[in-house]
Amino acid sequence: MLAIVIPYYNYKFFNETLDSLANQTDKRFKVYIGNDASFNNPLPLLETYKNKFDFVYKKFKTNIGKTSLVKQWERCIDLSANEEWLMLLGDDDYVSNNFIEEFYKQIEDIYASNANVVRYATQIDKVGNKLSDVFMHPKIETSPDSFYRNIFSLSRSSLSEHVFKRKAYLKYGFRDFPLAWGADDFAWLEFTEFKNIYTINEAVAYIRLSSENISRKGFKEKEKLEAKYLYFTLIVSKLLNKFKKEQHYKLFRYYEGLVYRSDNISFRFWFLTSKFYLTNKYFLQFLKFQVRIVINYFLHFKK
Repeated sequence: MLAIVIPYYNYKFFNETLDSLANQTDKRFKVYIGNDASFNNPLPLLETYKNKFDFVYKKFKTNIGKTSLVKQWERCIDLSANEEWLMLLGDDDYVSNNFIEEFYKQIEDIYASNANVVRYATQIDKVGNKLSDVFMHPKIETSPDSFYRNIFSLSRSSLSEHVFKRKAYLKYGFRDFPLAWGADDFAWLEFTEFKNIYTINEAVAYIRLSSENISRKGFKEKEKLEAKYLYFTLIVSKLLNKFKKEQHYKLFRYYEGLVYRSDNISFRFWFLTSKFYLTNKYFLQFLKFQVRIVINYFLHFKK
């Protein structure tokens, strides 16, 4: 069975999230709602859904999301029972009526693909604008390829469009990056053990962009940058061999840019990057890197 876990805080669009669950053509799911000590009480609204789908609700006494969204996700997941599959659905996102139906319709193919992570097609619902076109993905794609395409804007990804196995979550968990920024993208790499993601393109997760969520531009950009720097450092220092060789150079250049933008120039960074260029016989790029790092080092001290 599937557990849909909703870390709740914002009320504004919550009714649309719940409506989309009430309208599912297949009711083989259970919802777990964890209230992060929100000032907006959802209980009167939840009362109207009592006979529409099965759910568990708990209000936590303390707000933890302001310091660690990952810890809020974890305690919400802890509300769930022993369902094999888990989904974290944002309190402002919603899903198409056939979302659950398609999951069970394709479950045998999901098992045959040995995928621990399933993703759906998506549409972006930007408040005040028309829905975006549908973003679709290859039916089967490795998580490193998916990560690579997402980083370089050849694809997109967000938390609410993914379903994942509990056993993978229990083994790896979500990394506690600032604002949980990139914690989901990094988790799909680990949950799949750098293997397959299975895609359901026949149903849609609607991802809302508004002034209420952390994805909006201009909101805590410093923390988002720091999170990117942290998980990219892990990738280039420990996990680069999980990616295709032809992807390595571009990943390193992206990492280099993050280091300069976040003012994290260090001997370790210089050594790691120099070693990469020399080992791969990128001698011209090695020399250019030495110039770039000197320039950025002095720019840092002029600030």
